[in-house]
Amino acid sequence: MDKVFGFAILSFFITAILLVPFIDFLYKRNFKRQRQQTRDPLNKRTPEFDKMSSWKVGTPIGGGLLIIFVVTLLTLWAYGLFSVEVKFWEIFVLLFSFVGFGLLGFYDDMKKTNKSAFFGLRFRQKFVIQWILALIIGVIFYFQLGYSFVYIHWLGQVTLGLVFIFFSAFVVVAFANAFNISDGLDGLSSGLFLISLMAFLVISHSMLDSFLAIFIAILIGSVLAFLYFNVYPARIWLGDVGSLSLGAVLAVIGLLTGKIPAVGVIGGVFVIEVASSLIQILGKKYLGRKILPIAPLHLYFQKKGWEEPKIVMRAWLLGILFAMLGLYLAFL
Repeated sequence: MDKVFGFAILSFFITAILLVPFIDFLYKRNFKRQRQQTRDPLNKRTPEFDKMSSWKVGTPIGGGLLIIFVVTLLTLWAYGLFSVEVKFWEIFVLLFSFVGFGLLGFYDDMKKTNKSAFFGLRFRQKFVIQWILALIIGVIFYFQLGYSFVYIHWLGQVTLGLVFIFFSAFVVVAFANAFNISDGLDGLSSGLFLISLMAFLVISHSMLDSFLAIFIAILIGSVLAFLYFNVYPARIWLGDVGSLSLGAVLAVIGLLTGKIPAVGVIGGVFVIEVASSLIQILGKKYLGRKILPIAPLHLYFQKKGWEEPKIVMRAWLLGILFAMLGLYLAFL
């Protein structure tokens, strides 16, 4: 356990030292949120969201880049130190999901900051790329790591066979988008992510999976340092490079623990956020009207007049409750 805390502390201090010059670098490169007209997955404008977040124009985005850089380097270093104890494909699937979804998110950030891009991608095209990445992850789980079943306490071991590839891909895509949707208020998604990681750290330690615990600890240290600058009023945002990568890797961590029911519960606030957006999108598409006043859920409370820190703090409290409930399910 001393290795776990050591890597968490090291990750925290490296990220903390680099963050201020990194924020300055983003300002100089004009890699920051621009005034724009945001559109939903149906390519319809979202004027209410633009109005509520207009004061944040100019805040640097792309904080996830630094997190990916620090976590990847420390993880590879740790793998070099403890390679005898680690499955190669375990570390590969973690870093593939982390970096792969991060690169896709970085492309989105390039477009949002009015930087040049090689070609334009619609939401559907980016969604297809997410599924391609996720299916590759599912193939690694099935063929290289030997995952083919889901354990549910009340039902026992449920063998899925090849279906596990599509099931795991769905979990990865769902959490990547859930995290991305939740990343709308200062400190909301990064704080919830830390709470979820704490729960998975307990689970991985109980499984005696020392390297997974080290990877989680490295993530905790880096995101904790980032959160210091991300709380209200944020000096830096994760950007899509951070939200997609962290959401995907959270799903992969959950899948590696094998505690599938606990994954959805520990990340319960993310699930609620993406469900509220999905309900709204389906209502617009098939009913021609909004089902909810506004989505995702955190925007509803913001529209009601709740101050941003109040929404975030209460979401964190709910996240802690979900994490405790998820741990209870994991150890049943």
